[in-house]
Amino acid sequence: MPRSFIYVGLILLLCLLVPPAVIARVRATPNPNPPIHLIQDMDFQSKFKTQAVNPLFADRRTMRPPVENAVARGETYVDALLYEGVSNGGWATALPPQVPLTLATLKRGQERYNIYCSVCHGETGNGDGLVNEKAMELVANTNGPVNGTVWVQAKNLVHDETVTVQPVGQVFSTITHGIRNMAGYGSQIPVEDRWAIAAYVKTLQRSQNARPSDVPAGTTLAEAK
Repeated sequence: MPRSFIYVGLILLLCLLVPPAVIARVRATPNPNPPIHLIQDMDFQSKFKTQAVNPLFADRRTMRPPVENAVARGETYVDALLYEGVSNGGWATALPPQVPLTLATLKRGQERYNIYCSVCHGETGNGDGLVNEKAMELVANTNGPVNGTVWVQAKNLVHDETVTVQPVGQVFSTITHGIRNMAGYGSQIPVEDRWAIAAYVKTLQRSQNARPSDVPAGTTLAEAK
């Protein structure tokens, strides 16, 4: 091979190394100039800065005062009992007036519970829902997380003493905001239905921990069932 070909090849190789070196240098060196925006999006647009004059309004002020009687988002729930389950600085022990404790309320709570809660906690509240059973089976048959996550045994709502002692307001708050690994359902279930579910959960607890003294006098066993 002619020696000139070798020299030309070396020169071309050196030239090929120039662009990566330039790119590396540019990326490592801060540049005071603004970046190049091929697509502007909304990075550059007309706007009024603080304390600037705005001819659109009669008072020519850019900073607008709050609208009279406006309520900030998230501050409309002034009824702490209805929306938070809190009464007199503690958890409510009774349903709010907007959700009377009636058979219709309990039936509605049962229906909503079976839709949203029974998949994990089971229809009887024993923590044996189908999703929980399947998850526990997967955890038992695999070493480590399943699909990158772990599963925590669903609470037994009717026998776990950490749950059975909770007032109905605390149960409502857990349904609304969630607790530990359980997500909240405040955005999915209307507030009245959340109270109905909480009442039904307390009913399940009472049914599984009833005492003979809870049966009215003169009621037969068949009638109590």
